Amino acid sequence: MKIRVLSTLFALSLLVSACASSGPVSEMTKPVPSPQGALHPELTNYNYPFSVNFFEFESQSQKLRMAYVDVAAAKPNGRTIVLLHGKNFSASYWAPTIRALNADGYRVIAPDQIGFGKSTKPDHYQYTFQQLAANTNALLKSLGIARASFVGHSMGGMLGVRYALMFPEAVEKLALVNPIGLEDWRLLAPYRTIDENYAAELKATPESIKQYQSNAYFGGDWKPEYDALIEIPVGWLKHPDYRRIAWNSALTTDMAFTQPVVYEFPKLTIKTLLIIGQRDKTAIGKAWATQANAAKMGDYPRLGRAAQRAIKGSKLVEILGAGHLPQVEKFDAYIKALRDFLK
Repeated sequence: MKIRVLSTLFALSLLVSACASSGPVSEMTKPVPSPQGALHPELTNYNYPFSVNFFEFESQSQKLRMAYVDVAAAKPNGRTIVLLHGKNFSASYWAPTIRALNADGYRVIAPDQIGFGKSTKPDHYQYTFQQLAANTNALLKSLGIARASFVGHSMGGMLGVRYALMFPEAVEKLALVNPIGLEDWRLLAPYRTIDENYAAELKATPESIKQYQSNAYFGGDWKPEYDALIEIPVGWLKHPDYRRIAWNSALTTDMAFTQPVVYEFPKLTIKTLLIIGQRDKTAIGKAWATQANAAKMGDYPRLGRAAQRAIKGSKLVEILGAGHLPQVEKFDAYIKALRDFLK
């Protein structure tokens, strides 16, 4: 009897493993039954404000799908803007920016990087900013876009810098909105392994997600309109396959921590704008640094000015009363700075 039960359990485990490692799920595929409010790893049951397209390609010996929104202007000016999301976000949070830039005549493309949003969450992937930049470049080439301006927020700022260094001829202008990576956290916090990052992700709760964003992004404040920013990560927590989200998040945390771009700022030749909310305290590694070092990390007023000095010819716009997301807290000041720069 014991042998029969064990055999049955082993067969079930193989079936679960096979399902978990299968290819990307189509947006039209019916999600696996899950608790109310649970969001599928590829967000098949979550709507973006705009239609979503998919770029299918092969990378690291596997088939992947990169989700993106491509929104044309009613009166096009012939220019394209590419929006690069942050680590805890997806293309959907760019909606107000997309609408504003569309009104100015820009075609706007906002991808979900692999491991984020509606894009594939692979079980195995070597994440590098070079790889994400190459993926994004392949997407744009598939759309016939040879040159565009880029706006990168948070982790997207690190990616935007890497993209501009790798493909300078393809970048018209580069805007960095409270980018992370303005300092080398490795000098202030000890290394934490991917397994340790993964264990920390598995311990996340709706309360811890909200508390982190409140403290790091909004100076300890929280308003009802910020709830939309945590809908996706909180919904993912409830899904039976949350471990895939947690694993990819652990991998991208390691990428951001170990692959600084700050030393290469002087190499940038692209016209660059820094939009820096002055209340921001975001820094990967602060949570496990010593108290003394944690107090030094994420000092955005100081870091923004240092970056402006390092990037030749760059412009700095400081936004008072805003934290990590000036596009949420101080949209009018943010969009004016961005529009003036992109003209």
